Amino acid sequence: MKNKLSSRLLDKPYLVWAILFIVAPLMMVAYYSFTDRTGAFSLTSISQIPSYLPTIILSVLYGLVATVICLIIGYPFAYIFSKYSKRRQQTMMLLVMLPMWMNFLIRTYSWMTILGDTGIINTILNAIGLPSAKLINTGGAVILGMVYNFLPYMILPIYSIISKMDNSLIEAAQDLGSNKLHIFRRVIFPLSLPGVLSGVTMVFVPCVSTFYITQKLGGGQIVLIGDVIETQFQSANNYNLGAALSFVLMILILICLGVMNYFGADENDGGVII
Repeated sequence: MKNKLSSRLLDKPYLVWAILFIVAPLMMVAYYSFTDRTGAFSLTSISQIPSYLPTIILSVLYGLVATVICLIIGYPFAYIFSKYSKRRQQTMMLLVMLPMWMNFLIRTYSWMTILGDTGIINTILNAIGLPSAKLINTGGAVILGMVYNFLPYMILPIYSIISKMDNSLIEAAQDLGSNKLHIFRRVIFPLSLPGVLSGVTMVFVPCVSTFYITQKLGGGQIVLIGDVIETQFQSANNYNLGAALSFVLMILILICLGVMNYFGADENDGGVII
C-alpha cells in the first residue's frame, strides 16, 4: 500500500508540469484558432490557412533539405568518433557540444559576419583577386544556418546508439562472409535507426518552425511559416491567425513524427537481418 501511494505521489509533479506546460498551452492555441478577436467561435482564421499553403510547403522543403544534410554529415561523424578511445570520444563530444553552450542568437548572428558582402569570406576572395560572392540573404545561407545550429542534435542520438552497439554482431557478419558495405546496410544501419529517427525528429521540427535564422541570414527574402506566425503575434497582433497557423503546423509535425515512428517501430525490437 505504501509503495503504491509513493509511486502515485512521485507521478504528481510530472502531471502538474505536463498540465501547465503542455496541455494548457495546446488548449490555448486551439482556443485562439477557433475564435475571433471577441472570443466568439469562428472559422475565419482556419479558412485563411490555404492561402499560406505555399509557405508551409516551402518550410517543409527547407526543413527536409537541412535534415538530410545534417544526416549526411552527422551519421559518418558519429560513427567514426564512436570507434575512438573513450578519452578521444569525450574530447569529440565536447567539441560537438561546445557551440551549443553559446546563445542561439549569437551563433546565428556570427554567420552574418562571415557571409556578409563585406564579411570574412568575401574579404578573403577579394584579397586573392576574386570577385565577391552573394552569400547572405539567400536560401543557401538559411539552410547553412539551420545545419550549423541543429547538427549536434543529429550527431548526439546517433552516437549514443552506435557507441552501445554490440561488436559481436559485426564480427558474426564478418564470419559469415559479409563485406563492409553489406555489414553497414544489414547490421549497423538497422541497429542505429532509432538514433537516426531521434536525430531526424530533433532537427526537422525546429527547422520547419524556425524564424530567426531566416530573418538574419535570409534578410527577409526567404519567408517560412515560422516568420508568418511570428509576424502575426508580434506585429499584426492577430493572435487568432497566428494560433491557427501554429495549430496546423503542430498537426503537420505530428503527422511527420507518426510516419517516422511507424517505419521505425520494428527496429526497436533489436532484430538484425544478415
